[in-house]
Amino acid sequence: MSSDNSSTEGQVIKCKAAVAWKAKSPLKFEEVEVSPPGKGEVRIKNLFTALCHTDAYTLDGLDPEGVFPVILGHEAAGVVESIGEGVTSVKAGDYVIPLYIPQCYKCEYCLNQKTNLCQAVRATQGQGLMPDKTVRYKCQGKDVYHFMGCSSFSEYSVVLEISLCKIHKDAPLDKVCLLGCGVSTGYGAVLNTAKVEKGSRVAVFGLGAVGLAVIMGAKQVGASQIVAIDMNPEKFDLARHFGATDVVNPKDIKDPLQQYLVEKFDGGFDYTFECVGNVEVMRAALESCHKGWGVSVIVGVAASGQEIKTRPFQLVTGRTWKGTAFGGWGVSVIVGVAASGQEIKTRPFQLVTGRTWKGTAFGGWKSRDSVPKLVKETMDGTLKLDSFVSHKMPFEQINEAFDLLHSGKGIRIVLQMTPDGKPN
Repeated sequence: MSSDNSSTEGQVIKCKAAVAWKAKSPLKFEEVEVSPPGKGEVRIKNLFTALCHTDAYTLDGLDPEGVFPVILGHEAAGVVESIGEGVTSVKAGDYVIPLYIPQCYKCEYCLNQKTNLCQAVRATQGQGLMPDKTVRYKCQGKDVYHFMGCSSFSEYSVVLEISLCKIHKDAPLDKVCLLGCGVSTGYGAVLNTAKVEKGSRVAVFGLGAVGLAVIMGAKQVGASQIVAIDMNPEKFDLARHFGATDVVNPKDIKDPLQQYLVEKFDGGFDYTFECVGNVEVMRAALESCHKGWGVSVIVGVAASGQEIKTRPFQLVTGRTWKGTAFGGWGVSVIVGVAASGQEIKTRPFQLVTGRTWKGTAFGGWKSRDSVPKLVKETMDGTLKLDSFVSHKMPFEQINEAFDLLHSGKGIRIVLQMTPDGKPN
């Protein structure tokens, strides 16, 4: 894209967007007005965007922070159209990936190497607003909310500079757009959150894009056994392609899943990853990691209001329960997102006996620092993203793409925003 943007710089742009007017309804294509970027903001032209289950989670009315009308979408790649006052890290014509977890480099979270959860704009982003508590989109005279700071289901979006990273001009945008969420989350859950060692035994619950990325990461670090668990056997061949050594369909098992796994796989796994977002599966993931040293990492997001329940003994006996965002032995990592209000339950004994329960967001990656490196890994062949793309469709077929996602037939569906996938 030429850096000559004089025809649109500083002007309101009218463009096409897929607007979610209300929950549980198809997206509707509308002409929206996209304001010029303000101080610290960047307006980008989206070239490719992918569907993520988090988009569906919000559209289905399960997100406690969900607001409408809204422009969804947060896995994308595009080009900078114009920049606002004070922006220095990108310029018009740069290729970029928007980031739902920002990196301001200033807050206590950014300054702490133990977390990637920048809090600079968390409050307003969760409300669908920019930091000044206004929006940059209008449709039919009404304000339209932002989503996860990205809103990539629009031909043009306004994002914060701290929520954007510049990438190599020759990067394959139709693939690296996946690095904005799911693939990075699963891959990072292995490398950053669980820190899986060579020779470890790993179980992965859920074989969507995040779970497959966990398998890819586990194979890369040299796990000796990778057990892929899903109720859809059609996903098993792809799981094996990414590196799974064994597959398990819970439908084929009469006993409780965790009991079966512990008995069949020599006392359980060194690491387990929950990538479904189901609180019962989260419990099973913890209780199937090994007594004495197990760590269970939650990658999935449960529905609002759900709670995890387990016996404290599961933790007292040496397991660890961890969580991770933008994603020792026996680690169970929960990557999936369960419905709002749900709880995970287990016996405390599961933790007392040495297990660890963790969660992860965006795989623990410091977003602006890490995503360009992941793009480089993609370009040099270390990260193989091709197999994650099950479908490639024009932007106009976004509702059909959501149908594919819900059917379980789509791993990652990439939408092409322009006829040729190029800026002009």
